[in-house]
Amino acid sequence: MGVSVDEFLKMLNRLPEVSQSDGGEWVSLKVRGKGFGYLWERTETVGLKATIEEQMALVAERPEVFEVQFTAGRFGWVVVHLDRIDEDELFELVAEAWCLTAPRQMVDAFEAELGVAGGAGR
Repeated sequence: MGVSVDEFLKMLNRLPEVSQSDGGEWVSLKVRGKGFGYLWERTETVGLKATIEEQMALVAERPEVFEVQFTAGRFGWVVVHLDRIDEDELFELVAEAWCLTAPRQMVDAFEAELGVAGGAGR
């Protein structure tokens, strides 16, 4: 169990149009200029956009893996400890954060490609 920083960065290639920019101590993750995550390589943690309900549930169920980062509007950002999560679960959370941020048509095309029905994050 656990995902390395390199494995996390490779995982991002599975999502359309992800850009990364250096923010000093972190790497900002964006889709079409809108942020959905942050990577702190030094602490091997990732901050991801989620719904407030999902943020609360993740932290309540596994506080050793997840921490509250902050809330903004209807979103609750969550910190994920990379060494305490498996790759499949992490990709699901990253994809959800991406879906909450990307334009609707892009999300629909991504979900159709994956064979997912019903619109993540909506």
